[in-house]
Formats: sequence, C-alpha cells, structure tokens
Amino acid sequence: MAGHSKWANIRFRKAAQDAKRGQAFTKLIKEITLAARAGGDPENNARLRSAIDKALAANMTRDTINRAIRRGSGAEDGAALEEIRYEGYAPGGVAVLVECATDNRNRTVSGVRHAFSKYGGNLGTDGSVAYLFEPVGLLLYDDTAQANTIMDLALEAGAKDLDQDEWLEIITSASDFAKVVDALTEAGHPPKQAELLQRPLSEIELDTEQAQTVQSLIEALEELDDVQNVYSNAQFPQVPE
Repeated sequence: MAGHSKWANIRFRKAAQDAKRGQAFTKLIKEITLAARAGGDPENNARLRSAIDKALAANMTRDTINRAIRRGSGAEDGAALEEIRYEGYAPGGVAVLVECATDNRNRTVSGVRHAFSKYGGNLGTDGSVAYLFEPVGLLLYDDTAQANTIMDLALEAGAKDLDQDEWLEIITSASDFAKVVDALTEAGHPPKQAELLQRPLSEIELDTEQAQTVQSLIEALEELDDVQNVYSNAQFPQVPE
C-alpha cells in the first residue's frame, strides 16, 4: 500500500485551492504548451493528455486548449517557454523540488531563491535532491463504493501501488500511466483526477513548528507565476478533526 502520509490527498486539496486563487489557467496553459512539444496528439503523449484532462476539469474551453497545443507544437507563435527545475532544502532537512516554466530565467531563479531564503531554506545544485523522488502517475477516486472493482482493474492494467482512505489512490509508473487511465476509463471508471508527478521515496516527519514553516515555503513557491509544481518529502503532522 502507498502508506499513510496523505501526500496525494494534500496535493489534491492544494490544487483546488490554487484554482480558487485564479492561477490555475495560466499554469495549465503553460503545461499544455510544454507538453505539446513532444507531440500534439494526446493519444501518444501521456503528459499532454494529463494536462488536457486537468484543463477540462477546470472548465477551460477547447479553443484555449487547442491554441496552447498549437503554440507548443510550433504551429502558432507564442512566448518562448523554458522548463527549469530547482532543487533545495527546507528547514528540518526536507527536500524540495520546484518545477518551473518561464520566459525569463533570471526572474524565476530570483523569486525561487527569495522564497527559500525567507523561510530558512537553501537553494541547492542540480541533482542535490532529485534522487529522493520518483516520477509516477497518480489516479484519484472519490467513489470508494466501487473501490474493490477499481483496484482489481488497476492492478490488471499494471498499477504498482494502491491506497484507500479519504480517497482511493492508484499509483502507476510514469510509462504505464496512460495505459492504466485508458483501461479504467474504458471500463466505466474514469478517475476524478489523473496526473504525472514526483513522489518522495521516503519522508521526513516534522513537528508542528517545522511543518508551519515548510508549508509557508511551499505556498510561497506555489504563488510564484513561473512555478508549475512543488514537491517535498515532508510528512506533516495530522491535524485533529
């Protein structure tokens, strides 16, 4: 089983909060544009398909999605975006990965460095924490009444990890992500959310004070316009209901 850290569920709720802040569309458009560089056909591009699914779930119009795909595939002019990943440490020795999409590298690194510094962290060198994470596919379901059926189908399709608590979580390898999504969708069980992300291989347990500081750092990074995703190996204390 995937463990009890609730890393996926916390991320799911955070994504909903991001959407409320109005940043979601800009970040989704950037992700579609970048993903389309590997090919504009979502059937053969798992990253693009995931980005499109998230955009549709956020009520983005097909026209906006198609324009982003055309920009990414070179069929339409647009700002030259560059993908950059920054690595660093937050207080308590927590590893942090920051994925960015930018047209101004200097602006982006300045903002990321300032956030780390403000909350007692340190920006590291390439490779300093990336080895502590693995790329995976995540499928989330809130229909736990069908959990057994969904889990059986997922395992048949090649899922590598399962967990059930507040949500049903299905973890796949990055390479099997599209295959598992297809199998479940065709069987009448499309996921509530499906995306490719970085999962920590192990986690660092934090006390309440450390958790507050690390959470503040993560939120500061996520609020930067050039930041697409933030991952950490923090295990936050459970908040009493």
